[in-house]
Amino acid sequence: MRIAFLVAPEGIEQVELTEPWQAVREAGGTPVLVSTASGRVQAFHHLDKADTFPVDATVADSSVEKYDGLVLPGGVANPDALRMDEGAVRFARSFFEAGKPVAAICHAPWLLVEADVVRGRTLTSWPSLETDIRNAGGNWVDETVKVCEGGASTLVTSRKPDDLPAFNEAMVSVFRSARV
Repeated sequence: MRIAFLVAPEGIEQVELTEPWQAVREAGGTPVLVSTASGRVQAFHHLDKADTFPVDATVADSSVEKYDGLVLPGGVANPDALRMDEGAVRFARSFFEAGKPVAAICHAPWLLVEADVVRGRTLTSWPSLETDIRNAGGNWVDETVKVCEGGASTLVTSRKPDDLPAFNEAMVSVFRSARV
């Protein structure tokens, strides 16, 4: 199970990167940090700088065929930057086109709105994204974790860091099922 974690060069909510990363590793998978630029990415604890992490691959050098699934960590700045990058939007959309599972937490569904893949899907997010998701044709719900199996690929979403245990459990379950 090889899972891409797509992030911008900065603005990632650290816990929304590190806890899902660890869950994938504990499930026997290989997480791969993919970004729009090479080097290191800057994570945050809300608004305060936290750790940096080395990029394993860039969006320009990656393709959906290399991965079994995609994780989109949140943070406000991270998905906001990603949705402005055509390569990142294309990369995220390609997982839906290929029927591969995607997991997104907190503000990360902003990228999915930009990729035009929420139409007809039910998902959750940080509450401030509700209007954006509804305007993009999605159905927003206020739930700890939502697994939407409509369409070719399964989408797992959660609202915030407090939801990480449920998010990680659902995400790993979906990624494992997709490999069967």
